[in-house]
Parts: sequence; C-alpha cells; structure tokens
Amino acid sequence: MSVQGQIGQLEQLVLTAILQLADNAYGVTIHATVEELSRPRSVALGAVYATLDRLEDKGLVASWLSDPTPERGGRSKRHYRLEPAGERALRESVLTAKRICHTVEHVWGTRGW
Repeated sequence: MSVQGQIGQLEQLVLTAILQLADNAYGVTIHATVEELSRPRSVALGAVYATLDRLEDKGLVASWLSDPTPERGGRSKRHYRLEPAGERALRESVLTAKRICHTVEHVWGTRGW
C-alpha cells in the first residue's frame, strides 16, 4: 500500500459514507452516515469535516459547491466524491479488514463473537 493510500479508521468511515451516498454526499449526510457506521461510537461533526479536508489534501476525494438553494438561505452545499486514489485506498483497507477478520475467526472460531 502506498503512503498516500494508507488511511485510518475515521478516514475509512468517511470514504465508505461517500461511496454509499454517491450524489448526496455532503457534510451533514456524510456525518449522519459515519455515525450510523460507527455505532455505538459517536463522531463529532467537526472531526468529519477535518477528515474530509485531510482526504482532499491527500487527493482521495474531490469537492465542489452546489448552486445556492433557498432551503439553505441562498447558501451552497459542498459535495464530495471519491477520486480513483480514494477508491483504491478504500478497497485496500477493506481487503486488509477481511484478512484480519479471517485470521481472528480462524483463531477464535465462533466462540469469540
């Protein structure tokens, strides 16, 4: 895995949320999905925005502003999408997680769950 492709757990959650939300991926919806994925752990909205900035700096996601909407008092929403490097990083992290799960299941069997 490349240095750029190494991602932490919160980054995994945010990338997964963006993947799931597709065209509806913006700050509030991403945060709600991350909260759902990380239950029972709570994740602060500010942590999600900081993670989005970091992922964008790494080139793993891209963002753009939507047209202003009356529902938001004429303000725009910042939408996010996975870049190819973000898809690769998420895929690599999923494969690693599967190897970890397989190993733990092999050692613990079903008694550990």
